[in-house]
Amino acid sequence: MSVRKQRSQPYQIKGVDALFGELPVAEVAAEILPLSQIALPQQQPRRYFDPTAMQELVESVRQHGILQPMLVRPLLDDKYELVAGERRYRAAVSAGLEEVPVVIRELTDNDALQLALLENLQREDLNPIEETEGILQLIALKLNITSESAIALLNQAAHPERNSVDNVIHSKDWQLVQEVFNTVGKFTPESFRTNRLPLLNLPDEVLDALHLGQIAYTKARAIAKVNDLGQRQALLESAIAENLSLTQIKQRVAQIIDCGANQSDRSQSSSLKNRMDAAYHLAKKSKIWENPKKQKQIEKLLAELEKLFSQD
Repeated sequence: MSVRKQRSQPYQIKGVDALFGELPVAEVAAEILPLSQIALPQQQPRRYFDPTAMQELVESVRQHGILQPMLVRPLLDDKYELVAGERRYRAAVSAGLEEVPVVIRELTDNDALQLALLENLQREDLNPIEETEGILQLIALKLNITSESAIALLNQAAHPERNSVDNVIHSKDWQLVQEVFNTVGKFTPESFRTNRLPLLNLPDEVLDALHLGQIAYTKARAIAKVNDLGQRQALLESAIAENLSLTQIKQRVAQIIDCGANQSDRSQSSSLKNRMDAAYHLAKKSKIWENPKKQKQIEKLLAELEKLFSQD
């Protein structure tokens, strides 16, 4: 049986409601629900939770409780699905709370996911990868397309000369795209396309670690600077297993790059020596010595080489 208590003071739900046009800002009374009745959604926009920041929130929750209610929607069998407030939810679980304040809203799957995405996009600690993927997912939801199709649409709009007169910029779909960017308020479609989409080109294994919340974006970006797949994978695994700091990772990346540069220099030096040996053997067999004009050229080149060698 559901246990729901009414909170005496109403909360003004701003944040996500102010961002979501279909849901007006309103003062609503929060209710109290047992944590056991709240389930996490299958699609969770947030993947990485900074351990230090989470521990600070857990301590705050232990002292002061949950100050801002979570947003949930009703499911079957007296259960509720979390829509917004996953960080508070996790902190409440870690702090050992048995019940939390919530605002209950009837929401469709699509609306719930859009609200979750919008709340996630307002985080101060949002990394650029999560931000990029969140905006693409919002566009995809609005237009009922895939994120890949959303990328294609943005690229198409950047080159209207390649389209017909009735191009994408004047379409209803594009109006919805503009609405998303106006709502998020951080980019224009073009600045997002040029400054954010390239971030999705990080190596697959680095992106996977980001998606799984195994590593912070700043660390992932540093690791991605290692070109060799084997070395990059080994560094990634060490960074996760040993919880390396960003400074430690940067130091290891520098060592790997320096080592590679030294090997390249040695390889280039060896290649030059091999070419000199080959040229020497070729010269001994050549009939070039019978040509007086070419002998003068050889003499000039030899003089330059001798000068170089004497400077060492």
